[in-house]
Amino acid sequence: MSGFSAAPMGWNSYDYYDTSVTEADVRANAACMAERLRPCGWEYVVVDIQWYAHRPNAQRERYQYLPFGELAMDEYGRLLPDPERFPSSAGGAGFTPLADDIHSLGLKFGIHIMRGVPRLAAHRRLPVRGTSVSADEIADPASICRWNPDMYGVRNCPAGQAYYDSLLELYAGWGVDYIKCDDICNTDNASPFYEGAYGARHEVEMLARAIQNCGRPIALSLSPGPALLSEAWHYAKYANLWRITDDLWDDWRLVKAMFRRCELWQEHVAPGSWPDCDMLPLGRIGKGFGDERDTRLTRDEQRTMMTLWCVFGSPLMVGAELTKLDGWTLSLLTNRRVLALLDAARRRTQIRRDDHEAVWLSERRDGGDPHAALFNLDDAAREIAVPLSELGLPSTPATAEELWSGRRVLCGDGVLTATLPPHGCALFHVEPHT
Repeated sequence: MSGFSAAPMGWNSYDYYDTSVTEADVRANAACMAERLRPCGWEYVVVDIQWYAHRPNAQRERYQYLPFGELAMDEYGRLLPDPERFPSSAGGAGFTPLADDIHSLGLKFGIHIMRGVPRLAAHRRLPVRGTSVSADEIADPASICRWNPDMYGVRNCPAGQAYYDSLLELYAGWGVDYIKCDDICNTDNASPFYEGAYGARHEVEMLARAIQNCGRPIALSLSPGPALLSEAWHYAKYANLWRITDDLWDDWRLVKAMFRRCELWQEHVAPGSWPDCDMLPLGRIGKGFGDERDTRLTRDEQRTMMTLWCVFGSPLMVGAELTKLDGWTLSLLTNRRVLALLDAARRRTQIRRDDHEAVWLSERRDGGDPHAALFNLDDAAREIAVPLSELGLPSTPATAEELWSGRRVLCGDGVLTATLPPHGCALFHVEPHT
């Protein structure tokens, strides 16, 4: 889906807060983003799952998502911010006051939604705005997410489209710039009576039409993954980004597995459509899950993750509590030369990969401005040597600058070489001698 030239960069509340985020939390993180990250291109502030749920963590030791808990909802079955956690939403204001204040910081505002219509709206037979139909008539009771009990899928019918249109009318009125829709990119986690890993493709199309109809440019993100490679054309036509993995946490095995996923999706990165490697589990995370911690990834693993996301061209969403961001993590997120590789006009190519190492090339589509990323996937230190010819460059002497350290090396024999620590990387800007 066109309309956006740069991959989204921002903060998402999930990794730190889970379902417990409040308006005060969002405002504090937005203020930190505006001051510390916005100058480097970070701009989206995204409120993740269950902002409409009243006291969603009341039984967190038993349920991540409380079955049939109390939800804030209007007379048309459209979910509203819980006024206890988001007090500025009281009196029907919705997210407008919060979005207005985030916009005043020069940032953009996003929300997470589950696909479908609230099950409570269907059970109460609430009317669909602008129609003579009620929510139970558009709800598909066979389409239920396994891990979240809030919604029924929406049937592919005119009244179903009218429901999605009414949602986007509401969101656009609030000033929403970004929607992360869940249980839609891969529906393997839907009810066993609901067939197909992409059984909700019609709801993707309905959401896209509703965004077009609302008159406001809104980026559409699809979750969870892994996205289906066979449906790449459909994701690109109807969405802006789509998850190519399930939830990614601070575990080296998950980061290493992303190299194969990026290999499969590298040809599908383009302006307005981005395969999404998921959030960056950096800094302080896990409070809402009862496990507040610094990321378990080593510094080398964090740098490797950040480098892969950038050379591949993934959107960047950081899940850390920004008010607790340490200086080292901040430096990781604000390296302008590394972030510049997100430019959608660049071409990204995996040069080699096995269980021990990987090499990627990022360059302008005319072949200029080559950057080579060397990754050590081993559990021991490793030397990686890459002939410049393997990168499609002249086999002549060249100078290379490593963008994380600023170190410059001479490739006098036409070979780029780096000795890397376990799970470490080096990212070089290669300058062939003329």
